[in-house]
Amino acid sequence: MFNVRPIGLVQSPLKLREHAPKQGGDGTPEARLVFSGEFQPGLADIQPGDELLVLTWLHRGNRDVLQVHPKGDLRLPLRGVFSTRSPDRPNPIGIHRVRVLAIEGPTELRVAGLEAFDETPIVDVKPVLDGGER
Repeated sequence: MFNVRPIGLVQSPLKLREHAPKQGGDGTPEARLVFSGEFQPGLADIQPGDELLVLTWLHRGNRDVLQVHPKGDLRLPLRGVFSTRSPDRPNPIGIHRVRVLAIEGPTELRVAGLEAFDETPIVDVKPVLDGGER
């Protein structure tokens, strides 16, 4: 067994599933990543313009789902959940590619491209690697 603990929370105007875009590029509002103070040193060197992968715990996801209609479209055939980006899955880990718009204080990033709900727990953040490693 292992433990995962949140390092922060998403602040977003997205409150309800039916109002949320299916993917980050589908007209998402700006959001904030607010980290617990103990993780401030881990945010060093993140700059506006950086692209990050934000891993979240999709706490509203249904963990009993193994097949879904992609993007919730009932006209599409059922697919195995592991071949989709559905938030409903046995371990509801979300992965979101975002762009940092601004650093707002020592523990807060304003980002674009995040389709996660308000108060979604943040599990980890990693840089997008474009051929050069950090």
